[in-house]
Amino acid sequence: MRNPATNRGHTLRTHLRETMRLAVPVMLARLGVLTIITMDTAMSGHASGEDLAWYGIAIAPQIPLLLVGIGLLMGTIVMVAQAVGAGRSDQCGAIWRTALVHAAVVGAVMATACAFGEWFLLAMGQPEDIAAGGGRVLAALGYGLPGVLLYVATSFFLEGIGRPVPGMVIIIVANVVNVGLNWLLIFGHWGFPALGAEGAALASSIVRWCMFAAAALYVLRFVNRRRFGIGAAADPSQRLGPRMRRIGLPMGIAHGLEASAFAVMTLFAGLLGAAEVGGYSIATNLLALVFMGAIGLSTAASVRVGNAVGRGDPSGVRWSGCVAGGVAALYLAVAAVVFGLVPDWLATLYTADTAVLAIAGSTIVIGAFVAVPDGMHAVLMGALRGASDVWPATALYVFSFWVVMVPLGYWLAVLQGRGAAGLMVAVVIGATIAALLLGWRFWLVSGRAVRRA
Repeated sequence: MRNPATNRGHTLRTHLRETMRLAVPVMLARLGVLTIITMDTAMSGHASGEDLAWYGIAIAPQIPLLLVGIGLLMGTIVMVAQAVGAGRSDQCGAIWRTALVHAAVVGAVMATACAFGEWFLLAMGQPEDIAAGGGRVLAALGYGLPGVLLYVATSFFLEGIGRPVPGMVIIIVANVVNVGLNWLLIFGHWGFPALGAEGAALASSIVRWCMFAAAALYVLRFVNRRRFGIGAAADPSQRLGPRMRRIGLPMGIAHGLEASAFAVMTLFAGLLGAAEVGGYSIATNLLALVFMGAIGLSTAASVRVGNAVGRGDPSGVRWSGCVAGGVAALYLAVAAVVFGLVPDWLATLYTADTAVLAIAGSTIVIGAFVAVPDGMHAVLMGALRGASDVWPATALYVFSFWVVMVPLGYWLAVLQGRGAAGLMVAVVIGATIAALLLGWRFWLVSGRAVRRA
């Protein structure tokens, strides 16, 4: 018989192997989603400083809308993972179809809201030139919101059944197509109009609909229809819609609260001028790239924790969350070192504007201290999501980002005149508090009995 230490080591190896099997392709897929925005930002910046500011200010409200939609669909991956863990894979197809309906409705509402982008930016106190350009970009981005949410619902289904690779392949191809469309629509090659940042937004919207079409085709062509109930009628007693909303609503609120807090910080930068918003947007875009890698580990934590919940394994819940957190800490630390070593070079990838570069370089250095806590709180939220413990985490987000970070950011950046660097200091403090509080919450949750949502 093996001794406890050996069993524990085997358990650690098993959890690490299964976590990385899920996490690596999901990390690449999530990075790919944001790489589209990164390329849009960088290529818009090389069109002109104004285009960079317009795209940066448009992304400020666009990302909260996108993340709220993704949060509302989080019930998909939790319900699918728990169904697989409970040996009821035949329920997964009905869960996917329910998610598609939710994605279509939410995406249509959000696309309509984006049409009023200029009005919103003016109401937030942005200068008329920034509001006008940003409004056009926001409207163009809105066209793609239903498409990307339908893609997210489908990729969540695939990740929940343990097939994350198709989503990774789709997003890699999508990035290549997006760069080509940007080249045509931003700069006006081959007879196309030179639309600048608005062209980048239109390119992204086209690509997002193509991503959904490819993902849906994969499900219908390559996923075992009988095993996963792709065409089977839903059991009304399962109440899939209410269950999905019960999980997704607090996640949507949590994502919205976090993302809108960061959006408000960008709007604070907009009050300080185009150079400040450009420099701050570069730093936050780099952080968002790192964050999306952490989201991949967060998804792996959700699936692994959800599987453990489905089979009634409290020990597996804690192991799954802790292993994902440990891997995330190593990955995020490497990113932080890169930020600290070559901030000026990173900034030049986005723009050649000397005023923007001066602001971006110093802000990226401070951003190095954000990378680890910002990614860690995402992974911990994923682990809590897999355990269906979401409302308390939402309350912790409210405290960390709205009670601490936003007021502190306004005081440092606007009232104290520290600009983009002051905003980033506030982000460091808010993200650190969120990571510590969510870590404490997961430790409590993983120490008690768990049940399927």
